[in-house]
Amino acid sequence: MNFSLFFVHFTWVSVVSAILLPTLASAANPPEPQNSSSTVKVPNNLNPNPNPLQLPTKPEEVKIQGTVPISLAQALELAKRNNQDLQVAILELERSRSALRESQAALLPNVNIDSSLTNRGNGFTSRSSQASTSFNGSAQLNYDLYTSGNRQANIQAAEEQLRIDQLDVENASQEIELNVTTEYYDLQQADEQARINRSAVENAQASLRDTQAREQAGVGTRFDVLQAQVNLANAQQQLTDSLSEQQIARRRLATRLSLAQSVNITAADRVQLAGLWQPTLEETIVRAFQNRPELQQQLAQRNIGEQRRRQALSQLGPQISLAGNYNLQDQFDDGISINDSYSLGLDGNLTLFDGGAARARAAQSRANIAIAESQFGSQRDLIRFDVEQYYSQLQSNLNNVQTSSVALNQASEALKLARLRFQAGVGTQTEVIDAENDLTRAEGNRVTAILDYNRALANLQRAATSRPSR
Repeated sequence: MNFSLFFVHFTWVSVVSAILLPTLASAANPPEPQNSSSTVKVPNNLNPNPNPLQLPTKPEEVKIQGTVPISLAQALELAKRNNQDLQVAILELERSRSALRESQAALLPNVNIDSSLTNRGNGFTSRSSQASTSFNGSAQLNYDLYTSGNRQANIQAAEEQLRIDQLDVENASQEIELNVTTEYYDLQQADEQARINRSAVENAQASLRDTQAREQAGVGTRFDVLQAQVNLANAQQQLTDSLSEQQIARRRLATRLSLAQSVNITAADRVQLAGLWQPTLEETIVRAFQNRPELQQQLAQRNIGEQRRRQALSQLGPQISLAGNYNLQDQFDDGISINDSYSLGLDGNLTLFDGGAARARAAQSRANIAIAESQFGSQRDLIRFDVEQYYSQLQSNLNNVQTSSVALNQASEALKLARLRFQAGVGTQTEVIDAENDLTRAEGNRVTAILDYNRALANLQRAATSRPSR
């Protein structure tokens, strides 16, 4: 019979662990930026099923039961909670934390325990009943005292990878915020366009009633009626298209937010300027260089390449390890005391020739360093272009907002005059239809100018994101 013994206590291991483990834990779990708890409240029925593998099997499970208006702040809060891409980035970050802890385990010794309890007899056919029981146990300790820098390089590479994944989470969060904001503005535009086209249909219907009444009174013509009917048909077609775009925009944002299967959403915020950007173009460019996660990631990739190069060259240096062994042996009821022995020694290793493999790996790492430096330069130039592009769009759209506001007031006044002229018999139906179409375009242009400005502002804020210092 063989029995394993597992309960052995080593006081010196406890002491080493008490000294080193708190340091390792703090390194493996660097402090995260403190975020204040969110005060944005969202309806509970918008949250999806907590089971990510849930798959509806009945039509009533995916049937839209109602439409819920939500604000942009609520949409961002829902995206933070539910977005699957962000959840994957967070899981990858946790994986990197575990990888760092694995690499830091090399700072502690390895201790193994083997033991056996054996009972030996003379066999079932033997008349002798003599049997003996013996115990054998051993403990081994191994610790790498000197690795020519390999151990520390491996830990630093894991720390840099953790940093990259932290920046990935940050980058994913910022990208999700930008996408949600942009798609919320798309939904606002779809809602406004549906409202404008619905108003255009009502105006066209009113014009048609006026022309029909004038025809019946003998002061209008059939041509005016036909013109009004064609104008109404065109307005109804545009309304149908805008309602379809509105539904698509709603479902696109709902998909981005990973909402429950049975609810739909609409924009609760009214269309208005989201704010003003105060820094100059040059200040914005410098801020982007300082804050963009992508640049920090390229620097981390370069540092990983440097640590991998050190690891490769460390294989050509001396390797010294400590090896200890303790054996315990006892045969019960033999009148002889317990036998034990121990050994403690140092093992040294030096690779004299490896065919050039280590230096080849180091050369690969140097190439990776050069690649990271080149990508850093490309990313820097792309970031500058993004800032310049969105800054220019922001300025032009702000001017368009002012121009379209003036045009909207003028188009509204022109429509009133055209209707008065037509009712007084000094104007034509064509003038009224043209004025109605001008008003519809002016309303659409103003909405587009405001939301294009907001989109440019969101992109500019993303391009020059301010990050908490770590």
